[in-house]
Amino acid sequence: MNPIVEFCVSNIVNGAQEAFEKLDRDPNLDVLEYGCLSYCTKCAETLYALVNGEIVEADTPEELTRKVYEFIEENPLF
Repeated sequence: MNPIVEFCVSNIVNGAQEAFEKLDRDPNLDVLEYGCLSYCTKCAETLYALVNGEIVEADTPEELTRKVYEFIEENPLF
């Protein structure tokens, strides 16, 4: 089972697109895009993704990508 990384389409438009695209190319991740993840305040303030249901946030797409991979490494599924 691959880690699940979820993005809000509004957050992608607000700057997370580069992180979304890079993570989506990783065959070891299941990257999903939703119309809304119901974290509107967080979405308006920062870049974020849900990784296995937990919020990972950052100031830049590069930092978000790095933090997603760090979270996965520190919180294995098995």
